[in-house]
Amino acid sequence: MWNWFKHKNKRHEVKNSVPVELSNVGIDMHSHLLPGIDDGAENMEQSIELILHLKELGYHAAVTTPHIFWDMYRNNSEIIRQKREEVNQELKKRNIDFRLEAAAEYYCDEHFENLIEADDLLCLGKKNILFEMGFAAENANLGRVIFNLQIAGYKPILAHPERYEYWHGSLGNYERMLDKDVALQLNITSLTGQYGPNVKRISEKLIDARMISYLGTDCHHIKHIQLTNTARTNPALRRLLESDDLRNLTLE
Repeated sequence: MWNWFKHKNKRHEVKNSVPVELSNVGIDMHSHLLPGIDDGAENMEQSIELILHLKELGYHAAVTTPHIFWDMYRNNSEIIRQKREEVNQELKKRNIDFRLEAAAEYYCDEHFENLIEADDLLCLGKKNILFEMGFAAENANLGRVIFNLQIAGYKPILAHPERYEYWHGSLGNYERMLDKDVALQLNITSLTGQYGPNVKRISEKLIDARMISYLGTDCHHIKHIQLTNTARTNPALRRLLESDDLRNLTLE
């Protein structure tokens, strides 16, 4: 009997050590691949290099999401669309089969509220909006932003909630978002400990509580590609991919 249990446990360990296939995610929906407009790819060569690495990892498409944060990155819809077109032209020129769309990662500030009012937002798929908060404290206008997005017909997705350490004390903070119909997007690199053990721990808790709907690389540079590859052996990531929780492919 003991030998049977040892054999079963060994098979379980082997399964968990085999890297998961990110082709099952299919679409990366949080990245910074457009050249020279935020803290992601600095030029076209870096953009193409990152896209080729995403293809190697199994992704067939991406909705890249440059920052719109008025105090730092004053991007707008026109700039982002133009840069997306330039990258797609280069992909076509090089015969690289990869579908690149573009939305934005909006910072929860007054400028974002103005864009909601003006109905000038870039969506992921149909009416999905990716937004983030500050890392020091919950933004005071969070509730109003969520309400105004939904009144305008948008579906809010909160970027990397596992990184907001002021929420780590209780899963109730995340449940509050789900109760407001805000979807949660996890950074795959958080599972590697890149942002520290507390972020890794809460990431795994959120997965096991079945609170995560979207998975993103948040890729800015080659190190994030390497960390994404490292995360493929994380057992919690396997559990997430084996669940029916992920909605990345709904962004087709």
